[in-house]
Amino acid sequence: MSLKSWLASGAVLFWMAMLALAPSIRSQETNGAAPLALSPLPDAPQSQSSPPQSQSPSQTQPQAPGQDQPGANKTANAPDGNTSDKHKPPPQPKRILGVMPNYRAVSAGEIPPPPTPREAFTIATRNSFDYSAFVFVGITSLLAEGSNAHSQLGKGVGGYWAYYWRGYLDKTDGNYWVDWAWPTVFHQDERYYAMGEGGIWKRGIYAASRELITPNYHGKNSFNASEILGRGVSQAISLSYYPSQTQTPGGFGQKYAYAVGRDALTNVFREFWPDINEHVIQRHRHH
Repeated sequence: MSLKSWLASGAVLFWMAMLALAPSIRSQETNGAAPLALSPLPDAPQSQSSPPQSQSPSQTQPQAPGQDQPGANKTANAPDGNTSDKHKPPPQPKRILGVMPNYRAVSAGEIPPPPTPREAFTIATRNSFDYSAFVFVGITSLLAEGSNAHSQLGKGVGGYWAYYWRGYLDKTDGNYWVDWAWPTVFHQDERYYAMGEGGIWKRGIYAASRELITPNYHGKNSFNASEILGRGVSQAISLSYYPSQTQTPGGFGQKYAYAVGRDALTNVFREFWPDINEHVIQRHRHH
């Protein structure tokens, strides 16, 4: 399946979900949530890795974790002091649809400390060897074999296996470069911090932009070198085991663009999945 087909399919599925979700989000907006209008890209949540500085007595009022950050629960700072969960964004699940791993996602309003190298390695390992990884690669390999994406790999059982082990190696190699190796070198946090509130466009652009922006260990926004460089290194390595017809600048560029675009769409899906699950799937089940 070509890059254009993958991106078109992902876009169609995403906008179908957004059409179903739009009434619920508009309802939230009329109840005080952020408007649909575009605004500058918000910062990533600030981690709490540094001890607070000394404050004057007039500044000793503690600030709620994640206040004024994406995903912070604005109702927690209501004038009456009540911390009602009425409008609290739904949390990020560990698995989407009970199958897809979602270990890299952080629920809106939560600000955990930066991951240690060991924790980052664990995330990469769980994403690589979870049972769903084998299923996902099996499906994509079947699609690639069926569309004859790399004719030199052949058809039938032998061709399918040729696609499968290459696809699995791509996925695993990319996970360790992006989730563990380069984040450890650059001291970056590659988890996805959900915004949880606001208009569709604002949240969608925020989610996709996390491909280029990520917090460092001090919670400050930084260029996401771990993602951009990690995917580049992974795709460069893959040239050594894919057919010669892909070992060209054009072939590398297509695979690299697909990998980065897939990750951006995955972030968008992560951002909206809790809302889709709560306002569409769960509501449909109750009715």
